Amino acid sequence: MSQVIGQRRSTRSTRMNSSSVITSVHTTLRRQMVQEFLAECLSTYVMMVFGLGSVAHMVLGNKTFGSYLGVNLGFGFGVTMGVYIAGNISGAHMNSAVTFTSCALGRMPWKKFPVYVLGQFLGSFMAAATIYGLFYPAIIHFSSGELTVTGPTATGGIFATYLPDHMTLWRGFVDEVIVTGMLQLCLCAITDKDNPEHQGTQPLVIGFLIVIIGVGLGMNSGYAINPSRDLPPRFFTYLAGWGTQVFRAGDNWWWVPVVAPPLGAYLGGIVYLVFIGSSTSRKPKKLEDPAAYEDHRISSLPKTSHDPSMMSSLTPASVAPTTRSPVSSSFTPVSVPPIKRSSFQPAPPVRDSVNEEHF
Repeated sequence: MSQVIGQRRSTRSTRMNSSSVITSVHTTLRRQMVQEFLAECLSTYVMMVFGLGSVAHMVLGNKTFGSYLGVNLGFGFGVTMGVYIAGNISGAHMNSAVTFTSCALGRMPWKKFPVYVLGQFLGSFMAAATIYGLFYPAIIHFSSGELTVTGPTATGGIFATYLPDHMTLWRGFVDEVIVTGMLQLCLCAITDKDNPEHQGTQPLVIGFLIVIIGVGLGMNSGYAINPSRDLPPRFFTYLAGWGTQVFRAGDNWWWVPVVAPPLGAYLGGIVYLVFIGSSTSRKPKKLEDPAAYEDHRISSLPKTSHDPSMMSSLTPASVAPTTRSPVSSSFTPVSVPPIKRSSFQPAPPVRDSVNEEHF
């Protein structure tokens, strides 16, 4: 009997411990920093899986299953999917250069910078591991078991960017600065809260932006434009068997996609703020419905009844002549005649139709 009682107590204590663990995990996951870390990690993972997968198709498929246009579409719409996943949580930066610029321009505090970057790096590294696992047989068959970065059977370019033969290191640096500047300049326009043209369509427009950058400017340096896109997969290939050549190739090209994109993104953000952002007209916010505006003006009138069964709206035509208050721009009634079986409905909340800013 005592053993049965002891087993029951042990079972209860185990359930209580597991319940407390689950509660603590839920509490941790509700914290803003943790949510933003996981959002950046997952969105970057999705973007990189689609992007690196499209590169694998182009390299390993002998132009049968993939193409350069397919790579641009893979990364572009991979970014779109990432924005849909994390746009409302972290803004879906998926790019440490964009995160750096957001902090440098005062759009987010610097304490979030390492959280975002760590999430992006982890997601990108996991995506590289995923693509390596999915395409491992094709990689080994294509390269005859020799993992190289250069040459006709090179496979390192599936995961990271490398300079072509016609480019030099410093030309590639300038190219990355300019291309990333174009990216940030356009992102500032797309996500500008005072620009209503793109509200609600930002994820798709940002995806198209990545596609046109790749189509129009991607030949020279592979348009890394993102340290989070280039460095973690490069580390993965170093560990997976490609060796130190992933850092030595192209006159030690590896550091350029880490340093040049933040510089270019910051310059692009400054250009937008100086030439566009400072001259944008600040129009007063409007209500979504003109009828709601009328209700909002009338809502300041005193209620004549508190009986919930006697609720109806009152239009301005039902009010006696009014005079304008010297303090408020709304109208204050001189007198309101008794109205039988009527009262005022509270005005609907005034909502701003502008969405959250995200990248």
